[in-house]
Amino acid sequence: MSQESVARRAAQLSDLLNEYRYQYHVLDSPTVDDAVYDSLQVELRDLEEANPQIVTPDSPTQRVGAEPLAKFTSVEHQTPMLSLSDVFSHQEVLAWEARMRKLLGDNFREEYYAEIKMDGLAASLIYEDGVLVRGLTRGNGRVGEDVTSNLRTIEAIPLRLRVDKTVPKSVYTGRFEVRGEVLMYKKVFEELNKQRAKEDKPLFANPRNTAAGTIRQLDPKLVAARKLSFHVYAVVTDVDGVTTHAGEHELAHKLGFKVEPHSETLKDISQIEKFLTTWENKRLDLPYNTDGVVVTLNDRKAFQRLGVVGKAPRGSVAYKFPAEQVTTKLKDIQVSVGRTGAATPFAVLEPVLVAGSTVQMATLHNAGEVARKDVRIGDTVIIQKAGDIIPEVVGPLKELRTGKEKQFVMPKDCPVCGQPLHKEEKEAIWRCINFDCPAVERERIIHFASKNAFDIEGMGEKNVDAFLTAGIVKDVADLFILTEEDLLKLERFAEISAKKLIGSIQQRKVVSLDRFIFALGIRHVGEQTAFDIADHFGSLQKFCSATREQLQDVPGIGTVVASSAYDWLNSERHQALLQKLAEVGVEPQPVQRVEGPLTGANFVITGTLDAFGRDEAGERIAAKGGKLQNSVTKDTSYVVVGDDPGASKVAKAEKLGIERIDEVAFLRMIR
Repeated sequence: MSQESVARRAAQLSDLLNEYRYQYHVLDSPTVDDAVYDSLQVELRDLEEANPQIVTPDSPTQRVGAEPLAKFTSVEHQTPMLSLSDVFSHQEVLAWEARMRKLLGDNFREEYYAEIKMDGLAASLIYEDGVLVRGLTRGNGRVGEDVTSNLRTIEAIPLRLRVDKTVPKSVYTGRFEVRGEVLMYKKVFEELNKQRAKEDKPLFANPRNTAAGTIRQLDPKLVAARKLSFHVYAVVTDVDGVTTHAGEHELAHKLGFKVEPHSETLKDISQIEKFLTTWENKRLDLPYNTDGVVVTLNDRKAFQRLGVVGKAPRGSVAYKFPAEQVTTKLKDIQVSVGRTGAATPFAVLEPVLVAGSTVQMATLHNAGEVARKDVRIGDTVIIQKAGDIIPEVVGPLKELRTGKEKQFVMPKDCPVCGQPLHKEEKEAIWRCINFDCPAVERERIIHFASKNAFDIEGMGEKNVDAFLTAGIVKDVADLFILTEEDLLKLERFAEISAKKLIGSIQQRKVVSLDRFIFALGIRHVGEQTAFDIADHFGSLQKFCSATREQLQDVPGIGTVVASSAYDWLNSERHQALLQKLAEVGVEPQPVQRVEGPLTGANFVITGTLDAFGRDEAGERIAAKGGKLQNSVTKDTSYVVVGDDPGASKVAKAEKLGIERIDEVAFLRMIR
């Protein structure tokens, strides 16, 4: 055959195989036997091996890479991958609808799109000129991991967008992005566990965790063997003619993707309740696991106009089905100690299957909750997973008591270090206040190395335990002076793994200031507060020398957080730790300030806003280059007046001649 004939034959085979893939994996309606598909794939592979110049990235033979990856790289999402706000009753759905109606006014159009919420792993697919070029996990919503090589192995994902004459040509040129759920069907999961049982391997807990764990594998061949699927739930790119969320699903289906097949367009709020009730009763009949239904305002422009509250779009909610409940025996109540010293009771249970996974422990929150629920050791108790994730004890079945059950008494001393526990008058939590408590230090190190803090790859709980047991790490600063020789003395490490972990640690010596502050584990200082502090002070030195009053000037910080941060910074022990971190070469870098139309503008918000809460308002202002202040000063540019405003702030703004604006004007500025 001539080169031209070979290329033409290869293209014909690729097109035919792609169409068969679409019929089998998307339409669930195969038109040829597997043997026919396999035969054509063998012919194409032989042609490509003999003529490597004809191989294209979207060829059906190129799904599985030849070599495992060394590691995944992190990539920023062009558009953040948001989470959803949860609702648990039809009353909450009605309240959601009322908020949208109020915000949109005359632009509100009552039509919704309801789809089964599949229990899997969210991922984003990016196509350039119709060809798949990148696949990312959700990560923290802003940054995900590049798992392209693994996603390519999933047959439900087209390597090239399917051509459809009704689709605008713009979809096939330039950048095009869809998002969806990587999942494992129940049948595939059962078959996988049967095979593992035959091979005397540990069984997987549930399809969701198995799918998520599979996508994190470095070897694409293993991923391909697990037979994952992928359903698109959103088209990110704006496309002419696609004006509804239903239209996004229709477009995705035409382009060769699977979409959730039971979704419906609903004309009014009453139809939502009927849809929810129907699938709450039928959910076990589905071929994949689900924990609820996603309801979205169908009008795409209105959805975008509503914007975001916190980290969730206002135009969608996730209705969660009532948690699955089971009963089991409560064998014991023990106490764990966290990084802030919080001593938390937890239940030790007879193993029981709940919502797809085996549960042996469940939270009891605090001693007051144990007493309120009257949970006793030896009780038969009801267990559920809050949001189908966190196991919790609902309560005891008192009718089954024998009289041998024992009441729980909160220990007076820390179960790890033996020092007295302390509880402040207005708090429900008992705490170990011993700085040297091994349990507290362990949790501090785990938190310090975690993904949203220093993000040290490979620094899991077992490695932390090994370091503490061997005495080679006593605090977080000691991590940075570890050597390969130190690790090779431990049974857990060989030469390659030791070299890899030391490399990961050394790479994280330079870290952003907000991550550094969050990693310190200061009580009440979460990710957003750490970012606000870093953005406000600009350097670690200025933060460390701040007074209580200066800390209270940070946007979003009140007296409680300011006092907590001030007390932490002025502890001799913590000052020594900060000095030690500097000596081992840790260099916090200033947060990059955004330049925008509001650069130089300072805002104060008084009262309640309909559109979003204070934290999101601060994020919106910062995204445009401005700053949110706690109190009105001569440097304030605008005072945003919401519902039920504080009289003192309004009066001070008037006295200083500062412009007051309402929420509508504020929204125009930040949008």
